[in-house]
Amino acid sequence: MDDLFASDDVNLMQPLAARMRPKTLDEYVGQEHLVGEGKPLRKMVERRQGHSFILWGPPGVGKTTFAQLFAHSLDAKFIELSAVMSGVKDIRAAVDDAKQWRLMTQKSTLLFVDEVHRFNKSQQDAFLPYIEDGTFLFVGATTENPAFELNSALLSRARVYRLQTPTVDDLLSAMKHALNDCRRGLGDRKIQIKDEQLAILAQAADGDVRRSLNFLEILADFVEDGEAVTNAQLEDILGGSIRRYDKGGDVFYDQISAFHKSVRGSSPDGALYWMARMLDGGCDPLYIARRLLAIASEDIGNADPRALQIGLNAWDIFERVGPYEGNRAIAQAAVYMACAPKSNALYKAFNQMMSDVKNQPSLEVPNHLRNAPTSLAKDMGHGEGYRYAHNEPNAYAAGESYLPAGLANERYYIPTDRGLEKKIAEKLAWLEEQDLHSPQKRYHEGENW
Repeated sequence: MDDLFASDDVNLMQPLAARMRPKTLDEYVGQEHLVGEGKPLRKMVERRQGHSFILWGPPGVGKTTFAQLFAHSLDAKFIELSAVMSGVKDIRAAVDDAKQWRLMTQKSTLLFVDEVHRFNKSQQDAFLPYIEDGTFLFVGATTENPAFELNSALLSRARVYRLQTPTVDDLLSAMKHALNDCRRGLGDRKIQIKDEQLAILAQAADGDVRRSLNFLEILADFVEDGEAVTNAQLEDILGGSIRRYDKGGDVFYDQISAFHKSVRGSSPDGALYWMARMLDGGCDPLYIARRLLAIASEDIGNADPRALQIGLNAWDIFERVGPYEGNRAIAQAAVYMACAPKSNALYKAFNQMMSDVKNQPSLEVPNHLRNAPTSLAKDMGHGEGYRYAHNEPNAYAAGESYLPAGLANERYYIPTDRGLEKKIAEKLAWLEEQDLHSPQKRYHEGENW
């Protein structure tokens, strides 16, 4: 790929988003937690040195752009591969290119791999020796969770940085920059557009900088130079009603907040009202369906596990029959969840467990829970003392523990006395009573299995 920074010439045939791609961190939109003053990615650029890393975030948040900025700061050759289009042959060619470049110039290469999670294990492994020997700095971009999609060997050699969805204000800043830039942007067009109208475009772009600039470029084709933009033109571009969105997108987010809080607060009428308001304002119904699935696990949980399935059913019905009947199915799910018993016990337990796992060392799997597929594993005591629950009274190994020694006496999930969780709480209390009186209770104090 040609160096984006090699020339100041502007290719006006490029899309606006490509022309406006930031060339300095000062032009970079959002990600203050990574590129703000004193933050890790800014330090790497300012110090002109760094390490291999993975950029994880949704489309249009600036992953490719930052990789290019970083390469430019290092005066490094920038090579880009797409995991969708490339294979091992392309990886080898990139390796050869990087080696040749170092021999010729004594300069480094930054290899950027877009959608790196699309490479299989062997393809990902192909990068490892060249990251190790410094043939290139490796920067991968992914929209998927690296912990699930990337090899642990690759993750051990590349730090993960998570990019956040840009805010409405971030998108407004990018669009205003494009409107005022006479060389790369639309500044010579003198388009007359109100802040409220720009905010509508920003809201519709849904956190995607590239999409917001695409909207702006399409709009520029609708209006004459110096002409004022009309709401009708915005509706033509966005394909729907715009009358309910406000300058900063605050009304939309206030409405989804009111909808969520109505369901959590067991108000079916409130849930229906705010859902209707959002639909009337042009909200994607599936956005509401997604929020309902979050509510089902966050606010209802095991007090009524059916809420999750009902939310999924409503989504499926919408996909199968379309908006008219589908909207009604989503409304039915909203009313069901508003009327359902509420519990955030699972939500709190999961968050606490994730926090503890993140902040504690990796605790060993107790020997009695380890797999013992070989004689060597058995000789090491793996699986020794394990009690098969189905062979125990009531299919419960009373007194047994299934947590690492350091957490064995902690309790995370504490069900409420509402809905099905009341029954779950009674069952857990009964099991705890069996544990207390079990002659086979596994004690953990001071033990290191």
